[in-house]
Amino acid sequence: MPVSHLIVKGKSLGAGDNEMSLGEEHDIEEGSETYSEEEEEGEGEGESEDEENDDWDEEWGGIESGSEGGRGTLESTSELPESTGAYVPPHLRKAKLEAQQPSEQVIKLTRQLKGLLNRMSEVNISSIVDGIEEIYRNNSRNDVTSTLTKLIIDGISSHSTLLDSYVVLHGAFVSALHKLVGIEFAAHFVQETITAYEKHYAELSDSPNDELVPGGKERGKECSNLIILISEMYNFQVISCVPLFDVVRSLLEGRLTEMDVELLLKILRSSGQQLRTDDPLALKDIVQAVQDKVAEQNAENNSRVRFMIETLLNLKNNKIKKVAAAQSQGGDSMERMKKFLSGLSKSRTVLSYEPLRVSLQDLRSADTRGKWWLVGAAWGGDPLVERRAELEKRASYQQQALKEESNLLKLARKQGMNSNIRRSVFVVIMSSEDYVDACDRLSQLNLTEVQQREIVRVLLHCCGNEKSYNPYYTLICQHLCKQSHSYKITVQFCLWDFLRDLGESKVGGAELLKGSKDDDGFDVKSISKTRMRNVAKSYAWWIARDAVTLMILKPVDFTILKPQTKEFLRELFSQILVASQVSTPLLTDDISSIQLTKNRTPVEEIFIKASRVGTLAMGLAYFLTETFKPLRNETDVGSKFISWGVALATDTLKSGLDFVQAL
Repeated sequence: MPVSHLIVKGKSLGAGDNEMSLGEEHDIEEGSETYSEEEEEGEGEGESEDEENDDWDEEWGGIESGSEGGRGTLESTSELPESTGAYVPPHLRKAKLEAQQPSEQVIKLTRQLKGLLNRMSEVNISSIVDGIEEIYRNNSRNDVTSTLTKLIIDGISSHSTLLDSYVVLHGAFVSALHKLVGIEFAAHFVQETITAYEKHYAELSDSPNDELVPGGKERGKECSNLIILISEMYNFQVISCVPLFDVVRSLLEGRLTEMDVELLLKILRSSGQQLRTDDPLALKDIVQAVQDKVAEQNAENNSRVRFMIETLLNLKNNKIKKVAAAQSQGGDSMERMKKFLSGLSKSRTVLSYEPLRVSLQDLRSADTRGKWWLVGAAWGGDPLVERRAELEKRASYQQQALKEESNLLKLARKQGMNSNIRRSVFVVIMSSEDYVDACDRLSQLNLTEVQQREIVRVLLHCCGNEKSYNPYYTLICQHLCKQSHSYKITVQFCLWDFLRDLGESKVGGAELLKGSKDDDGFDVKSISKTRMRNVAKSYAWWIARDAVTLMILKPVDFTILKPQTKEFLRELFSQILVASQVSTPLLTDDISSIQLTKNRTPVEEIFIKASRVGTLAMGLAYFLTETFKPLRNETDVGSKFISWGVALATDTLKSGLDFVQAL
């Protein structure tokens, strides 16, 4: 029968579908030889051409009805994919199908590697490694590495519990290839192992808490086996302690489950001693994190949790015996494998590679950020995508910063900041992270020397308006006074302004009195005790730390003080004595609750400077003696300390005054 007749029939089947018609034309032509043999056989029996046409029509009806009686070449047309509207030439379809299926070379390679791995034992591991090296020399390194990695991980990530010696053997095998083949194999194997572990762990977290998986096998053994393999790679110096500690921290991120406890115990039993040797501080942090997590979940009654904590504490305190550690987790097998690895250099050329110090985050982002631990595999990702993400992040940050700044500007207006300079200073102070950051940002405002005075005024205003003392403002001003002497002058003038608000109208001189009410902007008619206490603590700290000296009190007449001024100065000198004995500003107001030393030197250094001016020294001595006289009969700790400090300060002032008069 002519082939052209079959082609016409094939076109009738694919009418309206170019892809189908051409595909069937190809298939029918390939099967034409089989059909010709049947045709000759029919002619020998005396069948006519019309009967053959009838048989052909019957076969078409069978395909349409879905029967399986049609010819093999015609049945293949029903397996063709539906048309997607785009024509794909037959040779491209064939190439796509071949690409989806492993080549014969890869199948042969897989068979060879699987045979070697199945025969591997502690006795013949050396010959198996030789065979793997030979395969590397005769095949693509990438194919061998990927195939070998897949076979080992598939064998380890089993639903059943594996013998410790089996995992130790494969860990030593990976370490041997790391030394002989190169870091490329180890890097790929470690990444795939971590990926497989995280995949199984995620499936375990998402699945219901059943003891068995479909098929009647125990759940979670894949994670357990893989975590032991990771630990053994660490023991055999394939990886460092960095990824293993990251795995431990990842187990402590969420709620501590039974499986998490089991995995932690596996790591501790396999690599606990080595972890303690490599990074004892990290192990100490892990122990603390576990204890906090257990206390948070109230899981102390769980026997496995108690055993884990006991193991961790013994490991941290180095109370685990080496004999017990060697007996667990295939210790004998590990020792034999370490001897095998140490003997590799005697018969082979061993490449000296350090353990991979790659973090868990680096492994997770290897596809997007590259592999910095491999030469030629590190890259910065897509610069356009990263630039866009950076711009979006920056825009979001700027939008949030503008919103916060707008809120702070509203607050500044409520606080009476009646100029742009004061509002800008207020926003910087309130939005800084700490006092160092605040000082840096204030210096970036590029204020003139006159405008810089507003910084101290804003600081004192904010400090006084706090409900409780905040040393943040005090430390900012202390830092500024160390940078420039002009800030010290401003601090002095601000104290005089404050004393005038308390009622001391003669403090500061006539020139200052003229514009004090107009220029200050912070005039307070009635000053609260909280404001006086906060300001007194700030000035006491500045005097104790030599940002300013007691000479700023030179204009004060201590014989005719207003009641509010007496109260303020009493608090000021009490806080000076306290600040001289501590290293950081105190938040509490109760001196009795603080253990203060009685160091004479700081107190003497503070008050000896005031003895240079006779009137100031006599005024201070008079004020201290008269104001703190009632404390002499007090028995509490705070009163005794103040009495001691006042007596020492008075003696220092008198001694300095006598010395000056003698000169």
